[in-house]
Amino acid sequence: MTQEPRPPMPETSPLILERVAIFQGSHPLVAVDARIAPGEVLTLMGPSGVGKSTLLAQVAGFLSPAFSATGRIRLGDDDLTRRPPERRRLGLLFQDPLLFPHLSVGGNLAFGMRPGGGRRERRRLVGEALADIGLAGFAGRDPATLSGGQRARVALMRVLLAEPRAMLLDEPFSKLDAALRDEMRRLVFARIRDRGLPTLMVTHDREDAEAADGRIIELGN
Repeated sequence: MTQEPRPPMPETSPLILERVAIFQGSHPLVAVDARIAPGEVLTLMGPSGVGKSTLLAQVAGFLSPAFSATGRIRLGDDDLTRRPPERRRLGLLFQDPLLFPHLSVGGNLAFGMRPGGGRRERRRLVGEALADIGLAGFAGRDPATLSGGQRARVALMRVLLAEPRAMLLDEPFSKLDAALRDEMRRLVFARIRDRGLPTLMVTHDREDAEAADGRIIELGN
């Protein structure tokens, strides 16, 4: 029995930060003006407190009231600036996998999926996703039984199953040991390229930026 081909990935648009600036009171914190092409990773680097994660929060739509911002955030012609976070369709990966402890591995993946499709179809997609990251048969597992690398892979696939239009990475590899960090870099950046997702990453680690093989903006200089 031959397997049906997967449907093509939806077309993606560039992520555009149009003169985006963050202020803490009247104090300017960080400013970026950039266009991130589909499949490209733009890396923001700089010391703690320079505003990297604050800028990421503005792009995601949950900037703290302690800050204010100017400029526009667009995906192609689609203006996201004043749109609530849940309607931006941006995938976020953080330092911690943040898996739901009360759900199985399969339940965590299904949680991220967009509404629609029957239960059987969703199970099929979860099974395919797990096989894609080398965790075939793990759907019924408790997330607490997974290794750090396995949890990181499940977190990545949960984001991808939500079909984001762009990705935001906040120090996503910093809590992994050296061997797992290298493995996850390859996996994450390969999926970003395969799906043509414009990506904004903040990191302290020069090796993260080099593995992303994209432009680097040094903040605080």
